[in-house]
Amino acid sequence: MKKIFKHLAILALTAVTFTACEKDEVKSTVSAGTAATLSASADNVVMDKTLLDKDVITFSLQPATFGYDAAVDNILQLSPKGQNFENPKEVILDANATQKTYKGLDFNNLLLALNLSTATSTDVEVRLKSSVSSKIDAVYSNVITIKAKPFPLTAWVYVPGAYQGWDPTTADSLISATGNGVYVGVIPFDGGNFKITPQKKWDVAYGDAGGGKISTSGGDISSGSAGAKEVTVDLNNNTIAIKPLVWSIVGDGTQVGWPPASGPYDEQDMKFINDGKGLWKKTITLVNGAIKFRKNHDWGTNFGGDGNGNLTGDNIPVTAGTYTITLDIPNNKYSIVKN
Repeated sequence: MKKIFKHLAILALTAVTFTACEKDEVKSTVSAGTAATLSASADNVVMDKTLLDKDVITFSLQPATFGYDAAVDNILQLSPKGQNFENPKEVILDANATQKTYKGLDFNNLLLALNLSTATSTDVEVRLKSSVSSKIDAVYSNVITIKAKPFPLTAWVYVPGAYQGWDPTTADSLISATGNGVYVGVIPFDGGNFKITPQKKWDVAYGDAGGGKISTSGGDISSGSAGAKEVTVDLNNNTIAIKPLVWSIVGDGTQVGWPPASGPYDEQDMKFINDGKGLWKKTITLVNGAIKFRKNHDWGTNFGGDGNGNLTGDNIPVTAGTYTITLDIPNNKYSIVKN
């Protein structure tokens, strides 16, 4: 019997020893990581609108290792030189990626997010942060430095004309959200003429060159008739297009009543905000009732709401008071805020 107990004790001790060795072996494989190596295809990137849809820079990496086979999370960090990556802009790379290539538009947006100067080049430091677990310290690649100069994507031209007294300093604007030379906006014309100026002054002005074309030697451009018009100016091809576009507030909550199926009606037109967000706004005094939104003074396209800011087909109940109403067509939203 003593021999049996002795053999059992030896077996138990062997199992414990084996288990301990196994744990030690696992521990030894979870080691501090070896950092990735980072490189870039360019060391000087000067952005302009011709590069928006082109590849402008590629970051390549030799992945970090942590002593065992595990998914490594890689984050590209960018920071102006001298800030020691205190508040870097970060880009999460795809799993197992060994390269990150940027088109001009995306890289320009990233540079603008760093608040870089658009007038001169700035040194930007780039590194790769690699990690496998919150319990293991991340490792950082070598730091590379590139010179970069973004350009302001958003650009405007201005529309002085009879509707506002022919004053370019106070004229409404058309916006190019991506700086691609195509400008769009909605102008509340009075039926008179207008011109297009790249700046809020008369140094350069585009006028009517006939056949939908504009030129700096052209005459006044006709708005055709009174009312809000969407104006699209393409300065790459020197063309202009004008079409009616307005959203209005209708309903017995407007103090006017519901419009008929056809015929003249005193619509409560909204004002388009030419800032690239696609919003229409109006401050209006309402009475108890309901309202809807309709396009171009016609029932062909109209929206109500669900009471929670989402556009639907239902009438929107309102109570008496003065409100600022915002219509967000791109996001299918609206808001009614009491003043």
